[in-house]
Amino acid sequence: MTQLRIAVAGGTGWIGRLVVAAAHDAGHDAVVLARSTGVDLITGRGLAEALRGADVVIDVANLNSNRGAKATAFFETATRNLLAAEAEAGVGHHVILSIVAVDRVAVGYYEAKRHQEEVALAGPVPVSILRATQFFEFAVQMTDHAVGPFVPAPRLLTQPVSAREVAAELVRIAAGPPQGDKIEQMAGPEELRLDKLVRQVIKTRGLRRIAVPLRFPGKAGREQANGGLLPRGEVLIGKIPYAEWLSSPDGHATAP
Repeated sequence: MTQLRIAVAGGTGWIGRLVVAAAHDAGHDAVVLARSTGVDLITGRGLAEALRGADVVIDVANLNSNRGAKATAFFETATRNLLAAEAEAGVGHHVILSIVAVDRVAVGYYEAKRHQEEVALAGPVPVSILRATQFFEFAVQMTDHAVGPFVPAPRLLTQPVSAREVAAELVRIAAGPPQGDKIEQMAGPEELRLDKLVRQVIKTRGLRRIAVPLRFPGKAGREQANGGLLPRGEVLIGKIPYAEWLSSPDGHATAP
């Protein structure tokens, strides 16, 4: 197997740390692109130096906002800066983590991710895109970040997947040829409602808290509650069921 130098944009985040670990497990060298390592994706500061000698970039960078305009500006700017620096450095492959149903569900953050895909596909570096369903970890994040005895839990029907399995798949894709607009989908082995996952987190941890099911308004809310987030067509199915994940060290980790 050829050892690659993989640069991970957003490598200090939850999924980013798992991608870095998966790259090392696969025998590759990983470089983290984050502000803490002197790289700013929005200004471009430090990108040229960090990408020197890199073979591929895996972009899992994110922002803590669901506002469509803000998310679109972030993903467009970061993606254009990455691609320009990659072209200059001779990087031959750009891999993006996206979301299942970004082409079907009209909510701001999803539309921003879809725009990111389009910018990347039109850019100067060959691209691969992996769309994943919601991570198991989202239920833990909602529980850990809630204030007070109530945990708001969206009534989303999804097919959630282990972030660790997604990270390993991103590294596998990075080591292969660019796929262009042949977009891969990945999901977990079960259709589950997100609010029920939150209840299981509360029960498993013995917390004195209550999950409060919420439904997003409008057409998009109805779509998300009734299967609009489920994958369609060809999809790679993860091996780990939710109950098994929840009892593992990943399931007991505290959300960042």
